[in-house]
Amino acid sequence: MDVSMTNGGTMEIFTNGSPFQNLAFLNYQVMSNELSTPKILICPADENHFIATNFSTGFNNQNVSYFVGLDANESNPLMLLSGDDNFEIGGVPVKSGLLEFSNNTPIAWSVARHNHAGNIGLTDGSVQQLSQNGFREAISNSTNRILIP
Repeated sequence: MDVSMTNGGTMEIFTNGSPFQNLAFLNYQVMSNELSTPKILICPADENHFIATNFSTGFNNQNVSYFVGLDANESNPLMLLSGDDNFEIGGVPVKSGLLEFSNNTPIAWSVARHNHAGNIGLTDGSVQQLSQNGFREAISNSTNRILIP
């Protein structure tokens, strides 16, 4: 997310006002050599997205269950890199696209997938399952821009 397109990244794509800011799958597509299969981009508990067979033909947001932390930076190991996209703001499910929020945003996991819990990936390489309170704490320690598939 912080690598320029000229160097194989997606940095310029996801700026405010960009017509591409609802294409979260592009971040995972540029990582295809590292990920090896798109199957890992679907949460086994996700009934709304579909497993892709490859990263090119027809690969899109419907083949991804996880948001992207656009401001993730490995110098801060507690920043959100990715996570389940089954959450709500003020009781309303989030929609595909760029989401910016503050520490006071009423964010919560939905009942979908993990029954008011969710999984996140941090920039230190760890994955954690978080409760509602854990999610709110992770958000307060992290980015305020995430991209929902």
